Amino acid sequence: MMTGVGTTRNNREFAQELELRTKRFAVRIINVSAQLPNSPEGRVLRNQLTKSGTSIGANYREVNRSRSRAEFNNRIKICESEASETQYWLEIIRETGMLSEEQIRPTQSECTELLALFTSIAKPKQ
Repeated sequence: MMTGVGTTRNNREFAQELELRTKRFAVRIINVSAQLPNSPEGRVLRNQLTKSGTSIGANYREVNRSRSRAEFNNRIKICESEASETQYWLEIIRETGMLSEEQIRPTQSECTELLALFTSIAKPKQ
């Protein structure tokens, strides 16, 4: 059936686009992290934000190389968890005033969208 072929192609294209999007997000996270102050607190937040924010794309790349449905689901859940953690660190950075709302907003918006995507993918199919 053509439907299956089209669906497979669309899924592959979606996966490739999301891989690129999560890689761009990792670069964005690194750029935001570089703006944090070089204080003990700033270094802790830089480390936490960079680890969780760059982990999203690395784990999503592995999602697309999963060998089983169980492995796929596990890795998607990791992406969801890392996106949630990244969102948390961005909130802390904003609320402490280490970076301004304007400096954080675009990254925070993208993180929220990625979290929503991974949450919807991770939901069990009814």
